[in-house]
Amino acid sequence: MNERWILFKRNVTDFWRTFRRNKLGLIGAVLVLSAVLVAVFAPAFSPYKPTDVIRDENGRGLTFAPPSVHGPLGTDDAGRDVWTQLVYGARISIMVGFLAGFIAMFIGSLFGITAGYYGGSVDTLLMRITDILLVIPDLPLMLVLVATMRQMDLHISPLIVLVIVIGLLYWTSTARLIRSQVLTIKERQFVARARAIGAGHAHIIRKHILPQIMPLIVANTVLILSTAILVESGLAFLGLGDPTQPSWGTMLNFAFDRSAITNGAWWFYLPPGFAIVWVTLGCVLLGNVLEEMLNPRLTEHHLEGEQHMVSLPDAQSLSGSGSEAVS
Repeated sequence: MNERWILFKRNVTDFWRTFRRNKLGLIGAVLVLSAVLVAVFAPAFSPYKPTDVIRDENGRGLTFAPPSVHGPLGTDDAGRDVWTQLVYGARISIMVGFLAGFIAMFIGSLFGITAGYYGGSVDTLLMRITDILLVIPDLPLMLVLVATMRQMDLHISPLIVLVIVIGLLYWTSTARLIRSQVLTIKERQFVARARAIGAGHAHIIRKHILPQIMPLIVANTVLILSTAILVESGLAFLGLGDPTQPSWGTMLNFAFDRSAITNGAWWFYLPPGFAIVWVTLGCVLLGNVLEEMLNPRLTEHHLEGEQHMVSLPDAQSLSGSGSEAVS
């Protein structure tokens, strides 16, 4: 256990030394971590609650009060603090996006590993299911599924419905990517040696294939998170979210339904839009950098054995030997 801990610390240290040299990766990490911290410690960033109505000295609600009247981001049409809704809305948007992203990652990885490793009819069946979901337009299908689940009156929270629908529809690209990697890995020499010594399928997948594709899964998961947050915000903007829970998409829906644009209340609709861009941009930057850094090295493995490389002579030696032969 001590040796594993030392190896883990060494890998983390090496990863950090490489990661900190990439400015885009650091920017993405700062964007994502700052949004997560705001979501976790939302009560520390605002003295109000999302349902509190801000009132003037006469007891009347401050509706569409600009930031100059009530800082830092003014109030909405009901007199509620926009900054409070923004920081509490980060909880809902990030939670739904992360849960849906992890569900999509799990299903996509399971399909990709199973199809790529076993091949044959299993591969054909799973990939045909993937192709069908790839062809069907995502947004209309999500609208139909969410509306159907609501009509069934299953007594499930609308947020849980969004998590399930997004997670079940956005795993196809992950499945394709993982399958292509597994098809390459299972033909490698270390997998053939594992089979030769009697290792079973479960052992080979767990010990030899999964560690090779895990970095790719991690990087692809970060990229899926940005898509899940965007989809959740879009569905909430269309009115399919939970109106009783503040989220960035719900804030945009309320802002457009309640004439924030015609009233010039830019502080009502610009902050949630900027927050969505903030988190998704951070996920994209971080995911791209992780994909470059953690791309599995398929040519190296503890069962590959030593590779004896023959160094080629340089240009001077070639020219020298050629002149000697001529002479």
